[in-house]
Amino acid sequence: MKWRAELAVLAATGLLSACASTRPVSDGAVKIGKPYVVGGRTYVPRDDRNYDQTGLASWYGPGHHGRTTANGERFDMNAISAAHPTLPMPSYAEVTALATGRTILVRINDRGPFAPGRIIDLSRGAARALGVEKDGVVRVRVRRVYPSDKRRASLGAQRSAY
Repeated sequence: MKWRAELAVLAATGLLSACASTRPVSDGAVKIGKPYVVGGRTYVPRDDRNYDQTGLASWYGPGHHGRTTANGERFDMNAISAAHPTLPMPSYAEVTALATGRTILVRINDRGPFAPGRIIDLSRGAARALGVEKDGVVRVRVRRVYPSDKRRASLGAQRSAY
């Protein structure tokens, strides 16, 4: 009888871990999250390790500064970060502004944008670093990357110098 109880505990543990939304990958634990609906559109987060898209980016700042991001951090509009509707959190992407040719590394720590046709929302600091803060909406290339521990650590303390 004791083995049946142990088996039941193991089975329950396995089921609970299968439902967890966090899983380890080579660049640390990331939160995949469950599908969600915003404005009538369903978004399905996934661990797309080869994400590489070109599209429109916008930036967000004052209205969200100090609020909690989707992964529980406090949003700093002057830091170098971004919101993406489906990439895991945290994850990292290189964003290139096609108009300026500048490329930066951003940490995905929030969900968005939810405006039609946009693929990423940048913090104001990231928009400044790309030289596109005054533009509002710009064409960008977003490519998921896996920076070294050293590069990730330097990004954590980085704020826009532009």
